[in-house]
Amino acid sequence: MSGIVATIIAKYNYWIYICLMMIGLYAMITKRNLIKKIVGMNIFQTAIILFYVSIGAKRGGTIPIIEHAHGGQSHAVEAVHYINPLPHVLMLTAIVVAVATLGVALALAIRIYNRYRTLEEDEILSRIRGS
Repeated sequence: MSGIVATIIAKYNYWIYICLMMIGLYAMITKRNLIKKIVGMNIFQTAIILFYVSIGAKRGGTIPIIEHAHGGQSHAVEAVHYINPLPHVLMLTAIVVAVATLGVALALAIRIYNRYRTLEEDEILSRIRGS
């Protein structure tokens, strides 16, 4: 039993990411204010980005740059010693997409507020149905 607890404690960062994801998902599903939904979406996206970056990290790993030995001799490349850069590169793209999504969502929220004078989902729906 202590082996399971030790494994859970050793992977504490994954539990933090899961908690952040659940907080973001909870905010997106249960909140009725559009700004709170947008903040929940942003928390959810950030948790996923942190999760993927942590997957790409490796203790004792080095950057994947191969240097050739002097004299024309080269040594065999062992991939286990190198950090995989792909998750980090993909998450840079995800950060750009998250910022763009946040900007578009906030711009839409401003337009909705200007039109309906509220950001509460229930009031907006009742005004749409009443129009």
